Amino acid sequence: MAKKYWFNTKTKQVEFGRRSLSVYRIGPFETEQEALNAEQAVAKKGQQILEEDQSNEFDGEGKSRD
Repeated sequence: MAKKYWFNTKTKQVEFGRRSLSVYRIGPFETEQEALNAEQAVAKKGQQILEEDQSNEFDGEGKSRD
């Protein structure tokens, strides 16, 4: 497997290859720049998921889908 870039959430540094514990890594990424933007990308995706969940919470008649 080719080495990739990872973002270390503990040190806030980009790493090349698997240098730290997996619990502290986000990735893999193809470029160093993608890894640098990892936290923002995760936050954005999380916000999108929350918004999607909230929009699907009720049907057209205002009743909960649960």
